[in-house]
Amino acid sequence: MLGDFKEGYCIGIEVSEEDSHAEKPFYGPNQWPSEEFLPGWRQVMEQYQIEALRVCRTIAKFISLALDLEADYFDQPQMLGEPIAAIRLLHYEGKVSDPERGIFGCGAHSDFGLITLLATDGVAGLQICKDKDAQPRIWESVAPLKGGFIVNIGEMLERLSNDFFRSTLHRVVVDGQERYSIAFFVNPSHDYLVECLPSCTSEMNPPRHPPITCAAFISQRYKDTHPDLSS
Repeated sequence: MLGDFKEGYCIGIEVSEEDSHAEKPFYGPNQWPSEEFLPGWRQVMEQYQIEALRVCRTIAKFISLALDLEADYFDQPQMLGEPIAAIRLLHYEGKVSDPERGIFGCGAHSDFGLITLLATDGVAGLQICKDKDAQPRIWESVAPLKGGFIVNIGEMLERLSNDFFRSTLHRVVVDGQERYSIAFFVNPSHDYLVECLPSCTSEMNPPRHPPITCAAFISQRYKDTHPDLSS
């Protein structure tokens, strides 16, 4: 693979330098553009984060019901009370992807976390593979959804549901047009123990993944996929 033709700007949960500590590595101060350079932009992004989290909590209610749990199961304080969440603003260059040569807007991957809320512009490019174990993989284009969101299932929900929900393998293949999207990633709190949910296991269907804390799982996935990441 020759790499991705994209750039991004990440915004996590805002915590001052004084309040940040090693026990919550995904909380800390963001690097904001100056108010003079982009007046009002920080306020817009912080409000977007609040509203996106509200939407994700609503989606989580439907997931709970699908898994034969109480509708408010994911509203537990240790689950989405203090979530690890981030906005990623993405810009894809006006290049032409060539999958045969390993050239993509974004290469094939699945998201690490619980669910991802994705807003896109009117430019096509997102593709999904419904059966990630298939060989060869079959890729389907996802049409831009004006005024709506695309919801991706992440690897953490796959573990919680004992593979009942499968994480969405996806990529971006662009045709020379610039493309913009906003991804909002939401996960449980740092200390939440990611283990098979009680309704997703039985004597005939034992847990398929060992328990791990949310922070440890995300940290490990970053190390797995970003070998040059120093921290």
